[in-house]
Amino acid sequence: MIPLFIVIALVILACVWLNNLSFRIGIPTLLIFLLLGMLFSVTGLWPMDTDDYEMTRDACSVALIFIMFYGGFGTRWSAVKHVLKESTLLASLGVVITAALVGLFCHIALGWSLLEGMLFGAIMGSTDAASVFSILRSKRLGLMNSTAPILEMESGSNDPTAYMMTVVLLSALHGDLNGWGIAWNLFAQIGFGTLGGFVIAKVATRWLRHMTFQTSGYDSIFIFAFVLAAYAIPSLVGGSGYLSVYIVGIILGNEEFQDKKSVVNFFDGITGLMQVLIFFALGLLARPASLASAIMPALAIFGFMLFIARPVAVFSILTPFRKYPFRQQAFISFVGLRGAASVVFAIIAMLSPAELRNDVFNIVFCVVLLSIALQGSLIPRMARRLDVIDRNADILNTFNDYSDSTPMRFGRVTITPGSAWEQKHIRDLALPGALLIAMVIRGEERLLPRGDTLLQSGDEVIIMSRSYEDQKTFLHEKTVKVDSRRVGQPISEHPGDGLVVMVRRGENFIIPDGDTILEAGDKLVILKLEEKK
Repeated sequence: MIPLFIVIALVILACVWLNNLSFRIGIPTLLIFLLLGMLFSVTGLWPMDTDDYEMTRDACSVALIFIMFYGGFGTRWSAVKHVLKESTLLASLGVVITAALVGLFCHIALGWSLLEGMLFGAIMGSTDAASVFSILRSKRLGLMNSTAPILEMESGSNDPTAYMMTVVLLSALHGDLNGWGIAWNLFAQIGFGTLGGFVIAKVATRWLRHMTFQTSGYDSIFIFAFVLAAYAIPSLVGGSGYLSVYIVGIILGNEEFQDKKSVVNFFDGITGLMQVLIFFALGLLARPASLASAIMPALAIFGFMLFIARPVAVFSILTPFRKYPFRQQAFISFVGLRGAASVVFAIIAMLSPAELRNDVFNIVFCVVLLSIALQGSLIPRMARRLDVIDRNADILNTFNDYSDSTPMRFGRVTITPGSAWEQKHIRDLALPGALLIAMVIRGEERLLPRGDTLLQSGDEVIIMSRSYEDQKTFLHEKTVKVDSRRVGQPISEHPGDGLVVMVRRGENFIIPDGDTILEAGDKLVILKLEEKK
């Protein structure tokens, strides 16, 4: 056991170093992890059995849970809501079209049975978010016309569709599924998965808002438990656990709760470790002799997917919207990289009771290798060739990204009539050095502030400052009861023994001043310098 721990530690350290290297040379990080696993398998450096498909399936399935959750957690609703329709269609109908075309190709060109060809198409149907964004972020590619949000939403949410199709087709191949069974299976996967995700996310959100964690880091453990529950509970009744987890990720990721930055850092690390685990484990399963025999059909399928199946799916869905030019659709089509989910689904197919006549696992493995290595490395060049790069956009630069990954925070101040900042130039405000006005929102217009910018009533001023965290200063929550003498009175009349820093009124959060009138049911967040004994 001790030698195994030493090898695992060395593998993780090597992956961290190789991750930094991949950002400099532009090779997808996950490809390096995959090749490292193959190296350990071929050379015999891994001290355990490398042919245990069941253990690899279970480990990779758990890893996919957290990758799916964090894919949703990192999706900014404000950035993707305007492309929700097209992204959802690409993640559902696009997967179906791609899978059907690939299935027909395998049946007609390679002589596979139609059902097995369709199964292979379903396994290869989803795109890999981790691979796509490791390349876009390493090259800092800002893309035109909402390309990045479309790719983010599509690649983060299409795994459940591919998984559902894989499960249904495996049952059909095994002969224990009829038309009614297929309909019910799809309904259960989508319906219970969606319902379970929403309910579990709402429960988790409510608890996060009302629960105080006395020990730092326990909020991350709390969410960790909910992620596992989000997968397990819908799965018990036939729902899609992956769909449920993704929905929970989106809802929690767009909620504001205390110490969210530490949760982001925690799951960022967990997801990175899961990606290392899944690609290294898949690399351990690879055998050069088996891959050599699978390379020819893999090349044929890869070429068909890249030049026919994926473009047909993308163009048929995006063209009717009439706002995406040809070159943008061509780029979105090209960026459909295949990744870990496809190999995991292939392992599931191998271990199922369905009889497969073709080497599905190794062919899928070769297609994924070709996709990440060849297709992935050409993404920056294709972005330049198709002229979809927006020099003024940066895939990393949103307020949320910086708030989650740095000690800086953005706040908002509304200029009210008669306030001290009304009709003043920014240069006359005498702001302290650690406070910066980052933007002024005036109606629908966003203004970059200058010294001579004149602030007006109704302006929303976005300010930037360094965040503050303190485990020795306590916030207490107190509800204003119906019979309280505070009801209908300004805060200044009843200051109490602390400072009211926030009033939560239903779904609204109010930063109060002395004239704020309190209402029954208000929850007062009170700052006290010493914990009440």
